[in-house]
Amino acid sequence: MADSQDKGAFRAEIPLDAVEEALRSVERISRGAAAREEASSEVELEGEPAAPADAAEVAQLRAQLELSQAKGREVLEKLREEHERLLRAAADLENFKKRAAREREEVQRFGNEQVVKDLLPVVDGLDRALAAAPAGDAVADGVRLVRASLEQALAKHGVSAFSAMGARFDPVAHEALLQVPTDAQPPGTVVLEHARGFKLHGRLVRPAMVGVAVAAGPDRRSEG
Repeated sequence: MADSQDKGAFRAEIPLDAVEEALRSVERISRGAAAREEASSEVELEGEPAAPADAAEVAQLRAQLELSQAKGREVLEKLREEHERLLRAAADLENFKKRAAREREEVQRFGNEQVVKDLLPVVDGLDRALAAAPAGDAVADGVRLVRASLEQALAKHGVSAFSAMGARFDPVAHEALLQVPTDAQPPGTVVLEHARGFKLHGRLVRPAMVGVAVAAGPDRRSEG
């Protein structure tokens, strides 16, 4: 395909005056060489040695050649600079495409984060209702089904809940609401959970609201 072959190539226009000057130089050199060859042939036929080339003409030709070479180097330098500019432009465009793709993916994955945050208090309310319901309560069974349906709907959009009970307190994933003096668990252990934590596609949306164990004081141990 022509498109694939031309990919990465570039074009640059050589100044018209440089081209014309080079052509004129070639024509002058050709005419001069032909004239000298003709003169040399005539002299040889007469039996006389060929006349030496005119020094001024040679100097002029040399100057024209040097000028053409200088212009050629100038054109090559401009081509090199243009090539480098095009390479930088192509690299900038590629970086822009990658950044735009990342931002588009980010919007698709986390664009509904605010909606998820607005629904989390509803899930918390269902959790607290189930925690307060007596065992075997038929209403609690219905609430449990509603909560399961809601969590399944959230899971379809990348939302997942996690519990912190019994885990080591992590300030990144947990929010400590209170300290609980106790010797039953090592200090720094989560012993109460007011609300579960939630993530959206692995990103923390809300930390778990917890109570953290601390060492019981002397007064509390004597009371025990």
